[in-house]
Amino acid sequence: MLSKYEQKFNALSDKNRLKIIHELNKKGKVCVCELTDLLDLPQSKLSYHLKILLDAELILMDRIGKWNYYKLNNNEIQNLISGKLCCVFLQQ
Repeated sequence: MLSKYEQKFNALSDKNRLKIIHELNKKGKVCVCELTDLLDLPQSKLSYHLKILLDAELILMDRIGKWNYYKLNNNEIQNLISGKLCCVFLQQ
């Protein structure tokens, strides 16, 4: 169980990934092409960061036509900032 949280907090430990989350929070569902412009990152670097956030289940992806759209996984984000996290550490 702790490794799941370790992965999530690891994903949040990078400034570029925090910027991605910030933009998704502001704009809702965003196309990868928009994110490259918003964050001034090449698509290869952006894809790397998006994969880490996807693997940590902090964001979700929808494929529409040829484009991938990303949005926050609000349930996972809420779990990280809720009292549920405290219970994980108390059980150890």
